[in-house]
Amino acid sequence: IKCKAAVAWEAGKPLSIEEVVVAPPKAHEVRIKIVATAVCHTDAYTLSGADPEGCFPVILGHEGAGIVESVGEGVTKVKPGDAVIPLYIPQCGECKFCKNPKTNLCQKIRITQGKGLMPDGTSRFTCRGKQIYHFMGTSTFCEYTVVAEISVAKIDAAAPLDKVCLLGCGVSTGYGAAVNTAKVEPGSTCAVFGLGGVGLAVIMGCKIAGASRIIGIDLNKDKYAKAKEFGATECFSPEDFKKPIQEVLVEMTDGGVDYSFECIGNVGVMRAALEACHKGWGVSVIVGVAAAGQEISTRPFQLVTGRTWKGTAFGGWKSVDSVPKLVTDYMSKKIKVDEFVTHTLPFDKINEAFELMHKGK
Repeated sequence: IKCKAAVAWEAGKPLSIEEVVVAPPKAHEVRIKIVATAVCHTDAYTLSGADPEGCFPVILGHEGAGIVESVGEGVTKVKPGDAVIPLYIPQCGECKFCKNPKTNLCQKIRITQGKGLMPDGTSRFTCRGKQIYHFMGTSTFCEYTVVAEISVAKIDAAAPLDKVCLLGCGVSTGYGAAVNTAKVEPGSTCAVFGLGGVGLAVIMGCKIAGASRIIGIDLNKDKYAKAKEFGATECFSPEDFKKPIQEVLVEMTDGGVDYSFECIGNVGVMRAALEACHKGWGVSVIVGVAAAGQEISTRPFQLVTGRTWKGTAFGGWKSVDSVPKLVTDYMSKKIKVDEFVTHTLPFDKINEAFELMHKGK
């Protein structure tokens, strides 16, 4: 199939709308017509050149939704015409990770996916006669993409694809960080650092879990009204205080919060989020992805005295099983998705979408 794609030819340059050729799916692969895709800071991180796994030229994008166009030999779980969400964390159901209820990190195709290739070590994209790499096993910045069969979730055919594409990463990640990773309890006090899409989803998860106090923290005060719509009880900026934000939070909450979440990818904020937790039982979850080579630090005494530091990927959801249920929860109004959408742009304005994201809009 010849179609349009936003190709990242090299790090640090805008995406280029190009005609690409998308090869048919091979055995155990699925070709999807992408109807809608969202932009995420993870795409921008790789485009910036800071990602150690970044390969160029590449078709980025990992928050998409579409319709199955064709399937390769041996594919049984989906058929042409099915509504689907591509998954950057697959679920093979066979590896020791999939068999362990404690994790969602399927490793079946991790090595080839990290190299920007399909499981057989090749690419399905060419442009101007050159091979183009895949991204996170999904490459949703293309009108058609090919993914592994284990990287597809079949969803309710009635779901609006321009909304549920967000369940391919950000909304699921933040919501799951609260309900799966932290396991927020009713009546608890939570602090959420970073009020972008993921932070708002964390707030939504904390509220659904019954938290009584949810504190939003962000330098950008334009985000506070939206955070309160999602359930934040108060919001403030670290710049409003003379002392470190963790000290402010400890004083404000009689010893610290029960749960904190870092949704930025800043190692300094990760430390503050941990140290804002209550002695004896506070849990801090790292959701944001820090740049390559960065390290976290704190005094070991913070952990000795009963705080727990955790991380989460895709909110701990086992993807093939969970994404269809999340779509159902959205359709039955148990979780919000529409409210996360701020702008809808035509595909050829994708660079404008990234500009809006970088401006915090």
